[in-house]
Amino acid sequence: MIYLRLFFEFFKVGLFSVGGGLATIPFLQDLGQRTGWFSPADLADMIAVSESTPGPMGVNMSTYVGFACGGPLGAVVGVLGLITPSILVILLVALFLKKFRDSKVVDGVFQGLRPASTALITAAGVSVALIALLNDGRLAWDDPRVITLAPGSGEAGLSIVWPAVAIAVAVFVCMRLPRLKKLHPIVYIAAAAALGVALQL
Repeated sequence: MIYLRLFFEFFKVGLFSVGGGLATIPFLQDLGQRTGWFSPADLADMIAVSESTPGPMGVNMSTYVGFACGGPLGAVVGVLGLITPSILVILLVALFLKKFRDSKVVDGVFQGLRPASTALITAAGVSVALIALLNDGRLAWDDPRVITLAPGSGEAGLSIVWPAVAIAVAVFVCMRLPRLKKLHPIVYIAAAAALGVALQL
């Protein structure tokens, strides 16, 4: 049954994506490959929308996938699957925090989670950059917005979407300029989103 599978799959994502947000992306990539519920291009769109709208990215993405697979009930089930591990962990921590607050073992576990979370977020950042900047099939290989860097033709070549690279570089440069770096991040998100829509990326 689709609802049970939605709950189970997003439960696993919520259980292992330590750090939340971007840390969910590697697990969502694996989920898309295993289930076929969404393509890498769909994931890129979900990331863009989730990062541009209020609310945690993981919750937004689970809502999107759940709705696409099972309608409104699927969206609710997907979100419940994602947040249930966090609720259970918080309840357990609340029950045992006073007893184990000064435990060296507990402290060691949290120390170990920090590099794991950093690695997940770094991997997610690299994945997002590759999805956004490289042509994964969302554009035709002979599209003027695509430049092939590596030898080969079609899917055999390493191709970049040059307008996406230009937008990324422009945002990076603007965020370093003294007069512009004080702008709120939402300004850059909105500007990049508008350019992406205008250029049909």
